[in-house]
Amino acid sequence: MKLMQRLSQLFTKVQPLPEGLYQKQVAPADDRPPYRMHLRLHKNGSGILVVNAATVLQLNPTAAEYAYHFIQGTLPDEVARQVAARYRVAKDVARCDYQSFIERIRTLVEMPDLDPVSYLDFERVAPYSADLTAPLRLDCALTYQLPPGAQANSAPTKRVDRELTTEEWETILDKAWEAGIPHVTFTGGEPTLRDDLPELIAHAEKNGQVSGLLSDGVKLADKHYLETLLQTGLDHLLLVLQPDNKASWKAIETIIPEDLFTTVHLTLTPQNVDKGVDVLERLSRLDVENLSLSTSDASLKDALSGLQDKAAVLGLSLKFDLPVPYSTEHPVAFETAEDDVPEGAGKAWLYVEPDGDVLPAQGMADKVLGNLLRDPWNKIYT
Repeated sequence: MKLMQRLSQLFTKVQPLPEGLYQKQVAPADDRPPYRMHLRLHKNGSGILVVNAATVLQLNPTAAEYAYHFIQGTLPDEVARQVAARYRVAKDVARCDYQSFIERIRTLVEMPDLDPVSYLDFERVAPYSADLTAPLRLDCALTYQLPPGAQANSAPTKRVDRELTTEEWETILDKAWEAGIPHVTFTGGEPTLRDDLPELIAHAEKNGQVSGLLSDGVKLADKHYLETLLQTGLDHLLLVLQPDNKASWKAIETIIPEDLFTTVHLTLTPQNVDKGVDVLERLSRLDVENLSLSTSDASLKDALSGLQDKAAVLGLSLKFDLPVPYSTEHPVAFETAEDDVPEGAGKAWLYVEPDGDVLPAQGMADKVLGNLLRDPWNKIYT
């Protein structure tokens, strides 16, 4: 009988931990800073871990289980016993792996200026194949207002009749957090034209969400305003570079020395393609480390590839998983059939317009999924 029980246990499928949202606040006894963690477990056992509302980790089932036990305060010996039994590994191996997990979490806590989605040797889960119960990111277009001199096609200003109030946007942030969305970006239009941007960032920070900003950066050249955003919880910035605008370069000079993960975005056009190499070299001299490149002009595809190679030579890290500016120069335009949905759109991320309407991604105005202010979550995300 005992032999049959052991054989049954050996071939029983590993059952993942119960899905749900778990959190922990830690105040170390030593001089290390306090930190907080939020863990969202999926049905398949994988998870999303948010550290200090600043870094998002995508975890495979084993790492997600370690995170769960760490948050629950399970003793290391008990963690080793449970993991050894669940995954058929030696207890010493499980205990060592758990200790390694804790050390890497501490490294994340103590390292400033990190990429909003980091891995740090964690085995990642492919974001588009995971059985997600909610997107990983919500892109919030606070406004379609544009700064003076901006091209009219930089935002669909005629798409909405009104903008949501501060309280309505806070309701949307709360609804997103309750659904389990750990990462929000504020975009537009130009989101810094909204006076309540610091208030909305602070609200997301209070929830525990990672907050990003997509902006031309010009207003951030004001150090006082930049400091306000940093103090309220801004975690990362995608700065839309205007190569011929002196204010845009001034903003970069002001922002880069700050403790803010910053990616500079350059949209390649027929008008600036000849200056592309000079722009990248200037960015490198200003100590920019992260770069995003796009174009919707198929004739510039080779030039875009050449600039990507130049970026690698200069030591600029290319970022492809952040939102791009809302404009006709959208990189998906010539890579995706008109009726197709970009991989990840509507699943790994959603886009909210200034009136609360939800799209799978920006620019997909014919595929409204509902209104996040009025409609229940299960209607919008299925």
